[in-house]
Amino acid sequence: MNIFDYSATSLAGAPVDLAQYKGKVLLIVNTASACGFTPQYKGLEEVYKQFSDKGVVVLGFPCNQFGAQEKGTEEEIGAFCEKNYGVTFPLFSKIDVNGDDAHPLFKQLKKEAPGLLGTEAIKWNFTKFLVGKDGKVYKRYAPSTAPAELTGDIEKLLSA
Repeated sequence: MNIFDYSATSLAGAPVDLAQYKGKVLLIVNTASACGFTPQYKGLEEVYKQFSDKGVVVLGFPCNQFGAQEKGTEEEIGAFCEKNYGVTFPLFSKIDVNGDDAHPLFKQLKKEAPGLLGTEAIKWNFTKFLVGKDGKVYKRYAPSTAPAELTGDIEKLLSA
């Protein structure tokens, strides 16, 4: 299986088949509204605006598993992201990224791109996964990695 074989639920509650993104480069991020890294929403939006017309889509997946930093409802999350960071990239309903109830997409992402020392668990909010046009995970990035630092890798995947 690859990333395009999965589906998720949009922030508005609609099913989204990730196959619609075939042929695009994806930046998939687990997000939170009350985290020290929350200002990265701005950087993610800048990457999305810079590359969306070239075939890059940022996908945000709110998660409340780290310090309970995403307590809001889907409606509150969407309003917060739009009002504070002007987010226009797709956001999905709140999910788990670790444990038995982890979303199947994130199980696949972690399997294809384990973290430090081969551990699969996601350590914190704003862990980023860059996925190539073929639906295979290219690389995993730490929460502290600013979205702008990914532009070189994004350009490499766009030209592949």
